[in-house]
Amino acid sequence: MRTVPCLIGAMLLAAMLAPLQAQQIKPKDGAFLPRDDGARDQSWTRFRDRLLEAVLQRDKKYVLDVVDRNVRNGLERPRGIDEFNRQWSPDAEDSPLWRELPRALHLGAVYFQHENMPRSLCAPYVLPQWPKNVDPQGNGAVTARETSMRAGPSGSADILASLSYSIVRVTDWEVADSDADIRQKWVKILAQDREGYIPEEHIRSPIEHLACFRKSEAGWRLTSFLAAGE
Repeated sequence: MRTVPCLIGAMLLAAMLAPLQAQQIKPKDGAFLPRDDGARDQSWTRFRDRLLEAVLQRDKKYVLDVVDRNVRNGLERPRGIDEFNRQWSPDAEDSPLWRELPRALHLGAVYFQHENMPRSLCAPYVLPQWPKNVDPQGNGAVTARETSMRAGPSGSADILASLSYSIVRVTDWEVADSDADIRQKWVKILAQDREGYIPEEHIRSPIEHLACFRKSEAGWRLTSFLAAGE
């Protein structure tokens, strides 16, 4: 299930974005381009790829070994590995950890600093780059180079437009496919003055889970993994 924007999340987003400098990226005609500050850091790319492999294999030991002992787990949740385990239940077959962490890591990571958080490399790029002049509630970032906006929640529905990296209005974050036998989920959006649907994996809310990492002598560590409103 998708993390749906909420009032608490919007308040947190505003607080996190406030310290950013004036050159914060602003959308032009809805454009919201991806960014990846870690792409040229071989230590990061090796670590990220190994972590993704561990997640794919459900390698709990490796994943927990890279979680910082003082990891931030939420606005009102205790810090630390014990709370991380309670929140994510990595032993459970349906633990959301195995779904949410790769969803964050497969998109670019950017360096981000907040007054309550040291400079960290955070994935995905959406929240750290989110424009302060765009309401986080009811908007999302198209994270695909190209995706088809369709007239209905179905891969066979008419194509209304082709969308690329941009910010669009969201009216429903989770819509089932019109064919009950197909597990694909869709997001209902408003773009180019028309309503349509795009696959849920092609769009991201700015207040979905953000994974932040810092490098130490021991290597990269996951220091924060939370969604606004938690």
